[in-house]
Amino acid sequence: MKKILIITYYWPPSGGPGVQRWLKFVKYLRDFNIEPVVYIPKNPHYPLSDDSLKTEIPQGITIYSHAIFEPYKLAGIFSKKKTSRISSGIISTKNQSFVEKIMLWIRGNFFIPDARKYWIKPSVRYLENVITKEKITQIITTGPPHSVHLIGYGLKQKLSVKWLADFRDPWTSIGYHHELKLSRASQRKHKSLEHLVLNSADRIVVTSNQTKKEFQQITSKTIKVITNGFDTVLAQKSELDNKFTISHIGSLLTGRNPKNLWAVLKQLIEEHNDFRTFFQLQLIGIVSKDVLETIKEFGLEPYLKLEGYLSHTAALNAQKKSQILLLVEIDAVDTQGIIAGKLFEYMAAQRPILGFGPKNWEVADIVKETNTGVVFDYQDQTSLKNLLLFWFEEYLQNRLHVTANGIEKYSRRELTRELAEYIPWE
Repeated sequence: MKKILIITYYWPPSGGPGVQRWLKFVKYLRDFNIEPVVYIPKNPHYPLSDDSLKTEIPQGITIYSHAIFEPYKLAGIFSKKKTSRISSGIISTKNQSFVEKIMLWIRGNFFIPDARKYWIKPSVRYLENVITKEKITQIITTGPPHSVHLIGYGLKQKLSVKWLADFRDPWTSIGYHHELKLSRASQRKHKSLEHLVLNSADRIVVTSNQTKKEFQQITSKTIKVITNGFDTVLAQKSELDNKFTISHIGSLLTGRNPKNLWAVLKQLIEEHNDFRTFFQLQLIGIVSKDVLETIKEFGLEPYLKLEGYLSHTAALNAQKKSQILLLVEIDAVDTQGIIAGKLFEYMAAQRPILGFGPKNWEVADIVKETNTGVVFDYQDQTSLKNLLLFWFEEYLQNRLHVTANGIEKYSRRELTRELAEYIPWE
């Protein structure tokens, strides 16, 4: 069985979406004659924790760790709440305090490519011995944080190992980059490091076709799309909520704010007594202040159920119980290739997906292909209102459901098979 070193910042007990992808790949790699060796930080600053994920780490997996200096811990002395939200990607664009502006400017211009940059050099030194000891010839890095890719670059320069770089999100085109108050010099530095990684790695994996097209403008290296996926039992059903619950699971960033949905919901509440009686908006996870203020402006606060962060297991259960699952992405050209990992778990839950995102959003094609819901842009109201009325009538008749097509190819095991076939063997 071939050993491969996987270098990742996010690992249980980290919560949130960043940990899921490689925890699941590690879970299934042995099925394809690959023994994963995992390298993680010893004392990380995770914005979210989920101890339940520890149970999914396969027995007997070799895990190495090394200390990391985390600037976010120091920043937390001045404002723990703001530091946590910034490190989670929740950046408010309205009414920023002086402290927030300073923190964002420092984050953007002093910590390039990100605040985990101080893990690079110690990790390269530490892993040289690990690679020799374990007789490893292939390594995989996964970002963000994209500083992890620079560990891969350092090891390749020193040891000539084969290197696969996995991008769960884009680098310089990611939505929050615009909010970091980057100087022109900092922007050039990010671009330079992005170019270095993309042209130094032996192979590249991305999660969307849009990101692949973007990276093909920067490098001629081989790029493969391997999306995220689901790792649940499709046949497992749960008793549905009695309410007409529209649920969003995960972080609702400032830009993920579909005002056309809030407007239509307000209209339906005012025009239909039954809708007003049974409707519930459930938000599970971190929600930006801007989104909450908009929901309040549209008079939806009495129907709002805020759950906060739940464990992954509890979130999966909530998905299966909800009448409708809400998926929202920022309305921007840069986000057309962003495919949230929860999309695939939504599909596995077999509840109707209500999506909002930019025009030409790659998610819309997947949802249409699999017959798992409907995706709108940020302008449409008439078609949206008609659909919600139709779904509400189906709910009242206890027959609101979807019949998904061909989602098995998005199972975590099948995606691991694709990865195993793509890893650069000697």
